[in-house]
Amino acid sequence: MTEIAYPRKWRWPQGQKIAMSVGLAFEAFTYRSQYNTLGGAARAGNNPSPLSLSYAEYGWKAGVWRLLETLDRYDLHANMSVSAKAAEQHPNVIAAVMNAGHEINGHGWVNDVHPHDNDEEEADIRRCTAVLTQVAGAPPVGWTGPGSAGSSHTLSILKGLGYLWNGDDASDDLPFLRATDHGPMVIMPRTNIPHNDLAMWLAPRNPPGVIWEGFKNTFDQLYSEGKAGAPKWMEITLHCHIGGRPTLQPVIRQCFDYAKQHEDVWFARRRDVAAWTMEHEQAPQ
Repeated sequence: MTEIAYPRKWRWPQGQKIAMSVGLAFEAFTYRSQYNTLGGAARAGNNPSPLSLSYAEYGWKAGVWRLLETLDRYDLHANMSVSAKAAEQHPNVIAAVMNAGHEINGHGWVNDVHPHDNDEEEADIRRCTAVLTQVAGAPPVGWTGPGSAGSSHTLSILKGLGYLWNGDDASDDLPFLRATDHGPMVIMPRTNIPHNDLAMWLAPRNPPGVIWEGFKNTFDQLYSEGKAGAPKWMEITLHCHIGGRPTLQPVIRQCFDYAKQHEDVWFARRRDVAAWTMEHEQAPQ
């Protein structure tokens, strides 16, 4: 059998076989959340859906506290994508997240309304950065656009404002650098889709176990690649108003238990992985 060598040579700080992150999302909405009624789609147009919006409110009322408790039980530190409106309305949530050693990153003003042009996008990023900095007491270093939406100007805007990483890309298993007008930006690719509570459970209405199946399959494959000398990065993503519900807790614990049973796993926030990448990856020309 011919041995295949991955083109990128990579290692983690202590030679770990895999890096794993936990991503949370704390989101606000103007018209509707991702929840649609079982009888059909949520109301179209600019007519708010009270039920769909109430589904999102579960995040700050109950979901975030359950997830923080679980993360503390497993001694895991996460990054949380935060809608700036949610931070402004619920600063106590952000304070609890920061006090527990987690990272917050920008995630737009609200999740269901996106900028229409480059000027609106820059104004939105600046507004969100200012609010998150004030509420958290420190500027965010990461950004994921709502729905991973962005433009060809997003990275330059972020880098000009001092951001370290962006998460709106799905092209790799490892972080990498991309050139901007203001210097290189770390790209943290979306390795989370097969174990994302929205993509795998809520939207397709799958049974909860599909998250465990996707997580285990991904972890096993990447861990084996790491043992063979080609370590990778993966992330599980949990929205406070989705993954924070009691239904998913056994599955989440199953995923964390499984990962913790393995040696040589780097449990790291995106900030930590991005900083390592910036220091050790060659900047694009």
